[in-house]
Amino acid sequence: MKHLIATLLLAVIASLGSYAQNFTLKSNELGGQLTNKQYFNGFGYSGENQSPQLYWEDAPAGTQSFAVTMYDLDAPTGSGFWHWVVFNIPANVHELKSGAGDVKKHLMPAGAVQSRTDFGVPGYGGAAPPAGPVHRYLITVYALNKQLDLDENVSPALVGFNIHFATIAQASLVVCAQHK
Repeated sequence: MKHLIATLLLAVIASLGSYAQNFTLKSNELGGQLTNKQYFNGFGYSGENQSPQLYWEDAPAGTQSFAVTMYDLDAPTGSGFWHWVVFNIPANVHELKSGAGDVKKHLMPAGAVQSRTDFGVPGYGGAAPPAGPVHRYLITVYALNKQLDLDENVSPALVGFNIHFATIAQASLVVCAQHK
């Protein structure tokens, strides 16, 4: 009997773990490359500076909010480059519409906060890789166990620090962009 209970308990724990492993981030717009739509409009680029449509599935139990970040892994800064930082997305929201990163359009769900990026302002700042090798952009959704007590003026690094300690699960996409 003890063996049966132990086996059932392990099966339940394993099923919970596999549920969290199914947490996925997807996009109906993105393939392996960013398009002109997601490139920055500035620094010599004439992109549309539009954040991509994103959606996520199978968030783990206990999720209280979500955060989304977009980070250039290959920026020549020594510390990467934050292109988009959003947090306090309500737990019942599972999609960000295309263009939601434009703070003037008010497309974010109520309660969501877009904080400063490495461009120095809140909202989405598109890809603007310098000449050279292809840059990889890591887009991640985080399932968090709480809301973050931060505002739109906080630095991306401080948001990342707070996300780190509140993350239950995360899912990512990697897309590439090259100097045009």
